Amino acid sequence: MTWIHSISSWVPAWVVGAVTIIVPAMIVLALSRWIIQRSMRVVGRSSPFLQRLLARSQGPVSLMLVTVVAGIALAGARFPWEVTAAIGRALAVAFIVAVGWAAAIALDIGVEIYLRRYRTDVEDNLLARKHVTQMRILQRIAKTVLVMLTAAVALTTFDSVRQYGVSLFASAGAAGIVLGFAARPVLSNLLAGLQIAMAQPIRVEDQVVVEGEWGTVETITSTYVVLKLWDLRRMIVPLTYFIEKAFQNWTYENTDLIGSVILRVDGRVEMDSLRRRLDEIVHEGRLWDGKTALLQVTDASTATVEMRALVSARNAADLWNLRCEVREKMIEFLQRADPAAQPSEERLSADLTGPPAVGQRPAPATSASAAR
Repeated sequence: MTWIHSISSWVPAWVVGAVTIIVPAMIVLALSRWIIQRSMRVVGRSSPFLQRLLARSQGPVSLMLVTVVAGIALAGARFPWEVTAAIGRALAVAFIVAVGWAAAIALDIGVEIYLRRYRTDVEDNLLARKHVTQMRILQRIAKTVLVMLTAAVALTTFDSVRQYGVSLFASAGAAGIVLGFAARPVLSNLLAGLQIAMAQPIRVEDQVVVEGEWGTVETITSTYVVLKLWDLRRMIVPLTYFIEKAFQNWTYENTDLIGSVILRVDGRVEMDSLRRRLDEIVHEGRLWDGKTALLQVTDASTATVEMRALVSARNAADLWNLRCEVREKMIEFLQRADPAAQPSEERLSADLTGPPAVGQRPAPATSASAAR
């Protein structure tokens, strides 16, 4: 041991202290990483989930072990009292951050384990979307609160910050009012998130109409909602919007929908042939859900008849494609099988101008109409 005392006699004290802290910490860090990596290789084949769990917990576990070992070694380091106090405070902050980090990972893992029983990639996924939405919103709110608590606890390790916080709460004056106004948007969104998680006016993968835009709820965060619009744009909407304003939710209870196709045809059209053709169209394709296929006359005038075809589909995307398919094939059928069903120019003109008044002669036909 004489050589150690001889070396310490000419080596600066801060170098000895640094070595005393860093070497054990690095050894513990390497050992913990080696154990975790080896455990991941062992369980990786049998349990991929456990492998991901070990990989995600590697960071906070290593940080906590390093801070604990460094704190123990700090007692044997030959630093001045001020330096020792500063390093100890830094290690305390690091340990608090590691605990908060581990808590956040534990929260994510708990939510992931809970949601493993629910699948949203199936046709009847209403119950799954309810649970996914509720847990994701609560998860983000809990993580936000966890970050705030971790930061608050870490700041209380500094005497100046702790004294300022005590004086701020004791005064409860203008500073508190200003802080309340500044935090109002954050708090209102957090409360809106809790309301959405409980009441669930929207859920993940719901199809909604907001501000005249149709889209799918892609992500619900603790402050805003991301809507994926039909043309792949993203619309960002605050959470408070879905609590304070009206919007359309096309998949609130179920995903099946009914849509309409409007046809304006000549009054001489054969209704039964159109109904038979509509029935053939929906049965030939794969978009119809087998529930609703109905053709109704919704309006009639002297020249034309307005007909509305009602069709149903399993979801909004299928309904849109089904409406387009019905519209296209009905028009093709009218053009090919019943040309008389197409309103002529004279009949459309009569429909717009109305019948002549009593005692008034109808307007003479133009040369173009006379030629036809």
